[in-house]
Amino acid sequence: MNTLRDLRPVRVVGIGMHRYQFASHTPYVTLGLTALRAALADAGLAWPQIEAAMIGTAGLGMAAGRIMLRHMGGTGLEVMQVENASASGSSAFRMACLLVGSGQRDIVLALGVDKHGFSHRAVDKDGLPRLSPTDHSPLVEFALLARLWRDRHGLTPADMARVAVKNHGNAARNPFAQFRKPRSLEQVLASAPVAGDLTALQCCPRGEGAAAVIVASDAAIARLGLDRRRAIRVLASTASSEADVPPGAFGMAEMVRHSGLETLRQAGIDAAALDIVELHDAFSIEEIVYAEALGLCPPGEGAARLRDGAWEIGGRCAVNPSGGLIGMGHPIGPTGIGQVAEIVRQLRGEAEGRQQPGARTAMAHMIGLGAVAVGHVLQRD
Repeated sequence: MNTLRDLRPVRVVGIGMHRYQFASHTPYVTLGLTALRAALADAGLAWPQIEAAMIGTAGLGMAAGRIMLRHMGGTGLEVMQVENASASGSSAFRMACLLVGSGQRDIVLALGVDKHGFSHRAVDKDGLPRLSPTDHSPLVEFALLARLWRDRHGLTPADMARVAVKNHGNAARNPFAQFRKPRSLEQVLASAPVAGDLTALQCCPRGEGAAAVIVASDAAIARLGLDRRRAIRVLASTASSEADVPPGAFGMAEMVRHSGLETLRQAGIDAAALDIVELHDAFSIEEIVYAEALGLCPPGEGAARLRDGAWEIGGRCAVNPSGGLIGMGHPIGPTGIGQVAEIVRQLRGEAEGRQQPGARTAMAHMIGLGAVAVGHVLQRD
C-alpha cells in the first residue's frame, strides 16, 4: 500500500478562517468565501490558479460548494463535495492531499463550511426501531464513557473539568474561536449538569463558520515563487472506520488508537515526536481517552498529565491549543480543516498569543459519529 510519503511531497501554502460563531443570518457563501479569500491572500495566489476544490460540509445540501464558488468566477476547476459527519473537513483535506501527491493536480483547495441546524442524520432514517429515545445520543454515550473511566482509572469530575478549563483558556486567546472567555475549574464544575458527570461547559457548542487550506506541490511552489519557508509538509494522511473490538474495550477509543498508530506509522514517527495534537473533544472525557489512545501517555494517566500541565501550551505536547471543539467550536464541516489551519499557524510560529514554543511536528485527528476516523501528521522542515 502506498502512503502519502511514497508520493510526491504535499505542502500547505495557504490558510484562512471565518470565525466560528453562534447561528446567525450570515449566508454560508459569505462564511466560506471569507475563509477562501484569506487563504488565497496568505498563499499569495489568485483564484484562477486553484485547480480543484474539495468542499467539506455536512448540512448545506446538494452542490453547496459549486453554488458558493461561482461567486469567485467560473474557471472550470474540479469541484467535489465531501460529507463524512464530523470528519467531513478532514476528509476533504485528505482528498486534496491525495490529488496533489498523486500528481493529478498541483494546487488544490480544501474548504469546510456549515451553518447550524441544517443537518439531517441518516441514523434517524434507517427504518429500525430504537432501543430507547437516547440510544444513539453522543451525549449519553460519552457520559457513560466518563463513568467507565471513573470506575477503571479513578477519574474524577474535576479531572474532566480540567480539559474544559484548558481549552476555554486556549480559545480565549484565539481570535477565530466561538468562545473567548477563560473559565475556572469552579465555574466549569458549577455549570449546568447535562448528563452524568458532564456539565454544560464540558460540551462543545454547535454553530457556523468556515476554514480553508490550500495545498501545493513543490513544482507549483517553485514555478509560482511561493514562500517555501511558510509551506508546511503533510507527512501522512489516513482514513479508517470502526471494527470489531475485544470484550471490555470501548469502540471509539480502539478506533482512535488504531487510526492514530497507523497515521504515526505512515509518517515515520512515534507519539513522542508530536509537539501539538488537535483532536476531537466534543465532550471533555474524549480528550483524555483519545490522547491516551494516541499514545501521549499510558492508559489511565491522562488526568495526571492534565494536572501536571503536560498538555498545556508550553507543556510537553500542546493538546488542542486552538481551544478544541469545546472552546473553538464545532460547526462540523469546517472543524477538521480548522484543526489543520491551527497546526499550520503553530508550525509557522505565527500563533500569536498561544504559540507552542519550538513546535515542529503535529497531528490532527477527527472522528465522525464514532464510525470513521481521519488522521494527518504535518511537519515543518
